[in-house]
Amino acid sequence: MEKDILIQYEAMREEIKDIRKRIAKTEKELDKLHKLIVADTVKGTRKDGTYGPIKITGIPSPALKRKQRALEKLNEMLNEMEADLLEMTCRVEEYIETIPKSELRIMFRFYYIDNMPWWKVAQAMNRAFPKRKYTEESCKKRNQRFFENVPQCPEEMC
Repeated sequence: MEKDILIQYEAMREEIKDIRKRIAKTEKELDKLHKLIVADTVKGTRKDGTYGPIKITGIPSPALKRKQRALEKLNEMLNEMEADLLEMTCRVEEYIETIPKSELRIMFRFYYIDNMPWWKVAQAMNRAFPKRKYTEESCKKRNQRFFENVPQCPEEMC
């Protein structure tokens, strides 16, 4: 169960990145629509009272309103997901605190919370513990071994 929270946490961060990309794309499309001016010619009475063709220009408001509503929905989703991510970050930190070995806790914080790739985790661990030698593979292996040895489901819940 506990490994699942780390996987969910990682997936939620990626989903938030995706929503941010969609927001940026929608904002670009909105900017284009704001700059887009459509024109049409109709027949009617002008301000001076004469009858004839009148040129009408403006911004395509239905398309603009649709994009604005889409942007609002995306922003709402992002706010909700960021609140959920903050809550999940607390649960992930609490879980990491339950790990008995300090070295693994540090490594897991770098990887899961700070979102560092394994090679950067190895570099950070080498800076933190200069007398030891950490590599990308050794860090991955410690992570893998930890989860192989940790029961994923308490006995009473299985």
